[in-house]
Amino acid sequence: MPIRYSIDHSRRLVLARAEGEIGLRDIEEFTDAVMVENAMPYRKLFDGRGSYGKYDDHDLMQLGARISAYASVERRGALAIVPSEEYVDLARRFVNLGKSGRPASVFLDPDEALEWLLAQPDP
Repeated sequence: MPIRYSIDHSRRLVLARAEGEIGLRDIEEFTDAVMVENAMPYRKLFDGRGSYGKYDDHDLMQLGARISAYASVERRGALAIVPSEEYVDLARRFVNLGKSGRPASVFLDPDEALEWLLAQPDP
């Protein structure tokens, strides 16, 4: 999987890093794995600086719908996304599509993203 992640249940934190080409299926597999691990309520840092996307607007809408469906099942923790610079607008669109009442933001600096994330309340 081009998305490597770790789940720290004691800190209620998911750290993910995407590398290489990422498509809709890769994101779906990652979100499904987080769901199976009962980590949806955890804070999440998604570092995509080492990746590039292979998806279109339709894929993004599908992903937003999937994330919204997860929100109807259980609360989700805060999300910080650190995209490569050319994907900042896409990351912001995703945040707007899948926010559903949780704190979510886009950052260019992973340290700033983690600091913000850890300051967010645990749902």
